[in-house]
Amino acid sequence: MDRETIRAGLLTAYDEKLVDELLEAHAEAKRNYYLGGLRLSAVEGGRFCEAAFRMLQQRALGAFLPLGKMLKTDDLIADLAKLSATTQPDSIRVHIPRGLRVVYDIRNKRDAAHLADGIDPNLQDATLVVGILDWMLAEFVRLHHPTISADKAQRIVEDLVTRHVPVIQEFSGFLKVLNPKLTASNRILVLLYQRGTVGANYSELDAWAHPSMRKNLQRTLRQLTDDHALLHENGGRYYITRSGLREVESRHLYHFQ
Repeated sequence: MDRETIRAGLLTAYDEKLVDELLEAHAEAKRNYYLGGLRLSAVEGGRFCEAAFRMLQQRALGAFLPLGKMLKTDDLIADLAKLSATTQPDSIRVHIPRGLRVVYDIRNKRDAAHLADGIDPNLQDATLVVGILDWMLAEFVRLHHPTISADKAQRIVEDLVTRHVPVIQEFSGFLKVLNPKLTASNRILVLLYQRGTVGANYSELDAWAHPSMRKNLQRTLRQLTDDHALLHENGGRYYITRSGLREVESRHLYHFQ
């Protein structure tokens, strides 16, 4: 499922402008996060909230306040919480509104709160913001694609992002790693990070590897798979594991430097 399929599903229930604003804000927040624009990720998180709050209004209350007008978010959160569980699911009444409140508060208050204590909260806060945005978008996907489970919806949203890793550029299906300093194992990790649940076979990885690394590619893959559990091999295809995702993200291997 790609972004256009997600968009089509959301358009069955929500205003087109709200859907486009939500998806674009999500994409920009993640792009800024991976490129190091941490404050901008929080800004886009606020923009995501503006659209999402109005989508909740439209679904639960039948109408929404036009974009550009000031929302009374506390009142809206309270109104949604009062709705009967027989009319709206918990995600609409409780979970998404509370997630939006967290992102809103980080967007509006955290920098000021930390000026005096000397702590730069940007990475910490941006990581929380993009994680919440991923979860909320996955909930919207799940709610409007009834055959999709919560876990599958989350994987779909993650794949929307991992296909656009800054350190990887695609040329007609060929994936080029833009950081020449990456070791062979790190190259494999970022390539499979980008591929997400699609994975890649040996021939693809061999083609994308630096020529000097091809001789030992089998050993590199074996170490990543068997010794470190960063990859999983199934039917001749390699996939990045949760441990592998954490390795890429904690070390910021997706950056240019």
